[in-house]
Amino acid sequence: MKDLSAVHLNGLRAVEAAGRLGSLQAAAGELGVTIGAVSQQIIKTEKQLGRILFERSPRGLVPTLYGESFLPRLTSGFDMLDQAVASARRRDETILTISVAPVFAARWLVHRLDHFTEKHPDIRLRIDATTALVNLESAGVDVGIRVGSGNWPGVKAELLLEQEIFPVCCPAIAEKLKEPRDVLGVPAVIDGRSMFSWETWLCEVGLSGEKMVARHVFNDASLCLDAAIAGQGVMLAWQTLAGYSIIEGRLAVPYPVRVKTGFAHYFVTPPSRRETKTVSAFKQWVREEIAESMLRLGFA
Repeated sequence: MKDLSAVHLNGLRAVEAAGRLGSLQAAAGELGVTIGAVSQQIIKTEKQLGRILFERSPRGLVPTLYGESFLPRLTSGFDMLDQAVASARRRDETILTISVAPVFAARWLVHRLDHFTEKHPDIRLRIDATTALVNLESAGVDVGIRVGSGNWPGVKAELLLEQEIFPVCCPAIAEKLKEPRDVLGVPAVIDGRSMFSWETWLCEVGLSGEKMVARHVFNDASLCLDAAIAGQGVMLAWQTLAGYSIIEGRLAVPYPVRVKTGFAHYFVTPPSRRETKTVSAFKQWVREEIAESMLRLGFA
């Protein structure tokens, strides 16, 4: 493999993806890098090979005569590598690696892990709690749960739960909130990294343009929830964040109005990987737990 050692593998991956998909943009999406990075990798690889593989034209990348003969062999080689890696992963499907945001792990998942173990005692979960949009393929992640619009590159997204927001607070504060306007007189606990604002909910109840008085601002939704539980004010929360605390009675929902944000929870999986029985079992269990908790909250 002396010849292979003279060329960077990342460069060959960029060349193969661009040739197979037909554009720098599509290759960048699959590899989880920028278009500029793909372009630089291709240029570097062409120099290492001493061959021009693509013509640059208004239509995009067009393989040269040499590229037309080289690219299919490159794809075939990467297919063999992919199969080898897949066979190694199949050796132990009792271990399931999942990627979720820390707030989802802390506020929804960990409270229910014993339910999963009771139902699937032969499956061991490995939880990667991160807000980063990790490359599922390279990170060895089997399935993730993300919140957003569902159009992330390089993954297969499957709708799990549409996000709805609503005010929550401790029961003592909730007793004072009779009409929607009453919420304006209560300090607000603000999530500084939230994808939505109080205006989204206020508009729905006829209070568009009104301002909440912020008491504390946090950069973590889980800390905001703890502050609301401690009686520091009212927070704009959503089902998976506040559901467990509401069921336990530590938080109350003073108003029945819930507003969709346009975002949702999605399962995300590597698009090129077959779905194992383990992944299917986990996804089905999450759906069942979500449905059960929505019933208990009266949100179904």
